[in-house]
Amino acid sequence: MIQTDRLLFVKGKIDLIIDKVREMEDEYRDEIQNVHPVYRKSALNLVHYLAFRSFDIDELQEHLRDLGLTSLSHIEAHVLKSLLSMSSILNQLLGQATPERRKGIISFKKSEKILARNTKLMFGYKSKRRRTRIMVTLPETAAEDGDFVSRLLKSGMNSARINCAHDNKETWGKIIQNVRTISEKQLKSCKIMMDLGGPKLRTGSIKPGPKIVHIKPEKDVSGNVINPARIWIAPPDFLLPDDISIHIPVKEEWFREIKRGDIIRLNDTRNKKVDITVGGRKGNGREGFCFTSAYVSTGTELQLFGPDKSEKAKDTVGELLPIEQYIPLKINDTLILTKNTNQGEPAQYDEKGKLIQLAHISCTLPEIFSDVRVEEPIFFDDGKIEGVIENVNRDELNIRITYAKDTGSKLKADKGINLPHSNLNVSGLTPKDKMDLEFVAQYADTVNFSFVNNENDVQELLDELESYESSIGIILKIETQKGFTNLPRILLRAMQTFPIGVMIARGDLAIETGWKNFASIQEEILRICEAAHVPDVWATQVLENLAKKGVPSRAEITDAALAQRAECVMLNKGAYIEKAVKMLDRILRRMQHFQKKKETVLPRLEDAENLHLSHAKFDI
Repeated sequence: MIQTDRLLFVKGKIDLIIDKVREMEDEYRDEIQNVHPVYRKSALNLVHYLAFRSFDIDELQEHLRDLGLTSLSHIEAHVLKSLLSMSSILNQLLGQATPERRKGIISFKKSEKILARNTKLMFGYKSKRRRTRIMVTLPETAAEDGDFVSRLLKSGMNSARINCAHDNKETWGKIIQNVRTISEKQLKSCKIMMDLGGPKLRTGSIKPGPKIVHIKPEKDVSGNVINPARIWIAPPDFLLPDDISIHIPVKEEWFREIKRGDIIRLNDTRNKKVDITVGGRKGNGREGFCFTSAYVSTGTELQLFGPDKSEKAKDTVGELLPIEQYIPLKINDTLILTKNTNQGEPAQYDEKGKLIQLAHISCTLPEIFSDVRVEEPIFFDDGKIEGVIENVNRDELNIRITYAKDTGSKLKADKGINLPHSNLNVSGLTPKDKMDLEFVAQYADTVNFSFVNNENDVQELLDELESYESSIGIILKIETQKGFTNLPRILLRAMQTFPIGVMIARGDLAIETGWKNFASIQEEILRICEAAHVPDVWATQVLENLAKKGVPSRAEITDAALAQRAECVMLNKGAYIEKAVKMLDRILRRMQHFQKKKETVLPRLEDAENLHLSHAKFDI
C-alpha cells in the first residue's frame, strides 16, 4: 500500500510537469516557430526544459531514487521523451494503460546527434582522439611566425581566436592567412573566431612615471643571484618577444656590431657599473643577461666590448616607455571616478602628511554615471578591489574602498570596472564593433559577440550581419547578470540563424554574479545550452598559470578536467601557450574516459577483482 501511494504521488507529479510542458509549448509557439528550421526541435526542447525546471523537483527525485528509478538528473537534452518514458513505466507498475506515444520528440540518441551536428557546424571537425575542441587566442606573433601557428595546430588547436580589441586589420589578415594556409597543408580545418570588443567599462589613463627600466635578476632567500635578468636588445621598432619584459632600444647600425659573447657596459641612474653579457639571437634582436640589479634610463651611455675586452662602439639607450604608474588603495580610502579624461593620480599629501587631494581616475564609459545609485557596489580589476558608491553627481562618483589587500592594492590604467547591481543601459554594438564587423563578416568563420545582455542586442547583431549578406556563426558571450538572466530569450532570438554557440566568459561573469554564486550559475548555463543543443565554450583563465609562467597550479588542472563537460575550451595567450595546448589536449583525452558532458562514465578498472586500482591504460 505504501509503495502504491508513493507510485501514485510520483505519477501525479510527472503528469503535472507534462501538463506544464504542453502549456508552455503553446505559450511560446511563436518564438519556437520563428527559429531556423535547423533549431526548431531544439527550441522546443529548451522550452520543455524550462517548464520542467519551473517545479521544485527535489522531493520527486528522492522518491524516484527510493523506487529504484532514474532521478531525471540528466533530462536536459531530451525532456519530453524522458518524462513520457517515466510516465509509461509508472503506469505499468500501477497496472494502468500506457498512454499513446507522441511522435517527433527528441530521444537520447537523437539529442546526441543534434548536438554533435551543431558542434561540427560551429567548430568544424573534432580531433581524431579528442571529443572536446580547443580554441586558442593567438598573439601578434602569429602574424609573422608561421612555424608558431604550425606547432599550435599540431599540438591540438581546433579554433583560432583573434581579439579585435588588440592589433589592427592588417595584423588580423596576416594571422588568418597563416592559419588558413598552414591548416590546409596539415589537412586540418581550423576555424577563425573573432571577438568584438563590446562596450568596455575600464579605468582611464594615469599620469606616466619616469622613462626607466628596472633590471632585476632572480635571487634566493639569502639575496644570492640564481638566475640573471633577461634583456632584449634591438632597434626601437622591433617587436618584443612574449617571454621577455625588458627591451633596451639601440640604433640599428650599433645593433649590427653586437655579437654573441660581447659585453655591454653602462652606469645606471645611481652611477652603479653594470655589465650585460650578449647571448644569441632572439627573434629580430639579441638576448642579454645581467647578474646585477640596475635602473636604466633613456639616454644612458652604452659601451660595447668584445670578448677580448677591446672597445668596439658606443651608443645611448633609445626612448624607453615610461614606468607604468598606479593608484595605491587601502580599505576606507576614497577614490573619485571622474567623467573628464584627465590622467589619474594617487592621493596627494603635504609635508606634514595631511591629505590635500583625493585619488582620482577617469573611466571609459562616462555615460554610466546616470545609471548608478548611492550604496551600489563597484569592483575594479577583476574584483581585486571592491568599493561602494557613496555619492553621485553629474561629473564624478565618490567611492569608499571596502576591500583591498592588507598592504594595499594597486589600481592601474585600463583595468575592468564592474557594477553588478547597477541597471546600466550600456550594451550592444559599439561604433568600433560595427567598423570591425565589416572585416569579421568577410574573413572569419564566427563572430564572438561580447556583453550580450538581451535579445535586442542579438537582433542588432543579426541586422548588421544581414547588411553585409553574411551568415557566419555567432558565439554569444555571457558575462553579465543580465546576460545570464535573459539567456533563454537570447538563445531563442539567436536561433533565427545558424550556427550559434555560447561562451561562458567566467572572468566578468563571476564578478557580476558574485563569487559565491558563480559555481551554480556556470552549471546552469551548461544545462541550458544542453537543453537547446547549443555547443558551449568554457573560457577565461583555463591553465592561465601554465600559459603565462610555464607551471600549472593544482586548481587549474582540476578546472581543465571539468572543462571537458563543454564542447570547446578556450586558452588565452601567454609565453608558454604551446605547452598549455599540449597539456590541455592530454587532460581532455584522458578525462573523456571518465566523463561525458555531465554524465559520469565508469570504465573497467584493471585488477579491481584483486582489490587493486589502476588507471595505467588511460595514460596519454
